[in-house]
Amino acid sequence: MKAGKGIYQLGQDGKVSLLIDNQPGISGLATGPEGRLYACQNKAGKVVVFEKDGTVKELVKDVKPNDLIVTARGYVYFTETPTKRIHCITPDGKAFVADEGHVLRPNGITLSADQNTLAVSEHGGSKVWAWQIQPDGTLKGGAPYMTMLVSPNNAKGEALGDGATTDEKGRYYVTTELGIQVFDAMGRLSGTIAPPYAGAKIVSVEFAGPGRDWLFVCAGDKIYKRKTNTRAAWITAPVGSKP
Repeated sequence: MKAGKGIYQLGQDGKVSLLIDNQPGISGLATGPEGRLYACQNKAGKVVVFEKDGTVKELVKDVKPNDLIVTARGYVYFTETPTKRIHCITPDGKAFVADEGHVLRPNGITLSADQNTLAVSEHGGSKVWAWQIQPDGTLKGGAPYMTMLVSPNNAKGEALGDGATTDEKGRYYVTTELGIQVFDAMGRLSGTIAPPYAGAKIVSVEFAGPGRDWLFVCAGDKIYKRKTNTRAAWITAPVGSKP
């Protein structure tokens, strides 16, 4: 939790428990292919990974990470909203700026179903950008790929794109001021899932559950879920028991 004391987990029974303590200021989480948990520690200005034995390893520091995603090959990509940067951390620990200056306040980040494309939502604009991921982790051909609807009440013309995820059909789900906007694999807007209540400020979105077919969304201090007819694009190893 960004404003909480650590990392919590929501059980299938709906009960919430503290998974990792004394890790405040976290704004983004993702599991890697080996079951380790990666986190953006925005307040501390670093990206870390929690090993299976409970130890914490610093991957990069002196950054302001917002959200992140980890590929099956072990490449970590994260957004840095204030600097308009997309960073990459290679499996051997090397970090570099993969894109800079194009995305207006980059925020949510996800992968295509085949993991060959990286997609990032703008918080300060109306576009979702996409790049081709190269074998060495670099990004190629960055361009606006999807256009988010903007609320008529937003005078700045900002869709407020935030969290993002992908389903097995290649559809992209992006949280915005209007709700969860859904795009097909070709980048065309398919529709918008309304917020759980009027005025809800929704942020993170992800598929989870035993069949990976429940769509979860965070709004304020609550988490909502909806059963779907699809499921997550990828299978990630479970985090496991409390360190």
